[in-house]
Amino acid sequence: MKFIPHKDPKTSTHILNASSNLLGICFVVLTSLRLLALNDKTVIDELTVAATILFMTSCIFSFISIRNDNGKLEYVADVLFITGLLLLFVTTVLFSLNLIH
Repeated sequence: MKFIPHKDPKTSTHILNASSNLLGICFVVLTSLRLLALNDKTVIDELTVAATILFMTSCIFSFISIRNDNGKLEYVADVLFITGLLLLFVTTVLFSLNLIH
């Protein structure tokens, strides 16, 4: 991938905010699946764990990018964020179409 620096210095703060919010949603989904004892019967928890790891890593890179004003770390955070977002999107679509349980 080619590194493309952002012009907006506040991009990292937006990535951090959105990643942390989606991280919280992933934790709610995981907790709900475990409380309902559905974590052994579904694929959703594995996909949600993967998204959680992506969002958590995105938060870390975004925070470090804010502290060091590093455009490359911001780009990594951005890529991790969009990957986690796409994973949640695919999971939601597959679940809505009853293709995964």
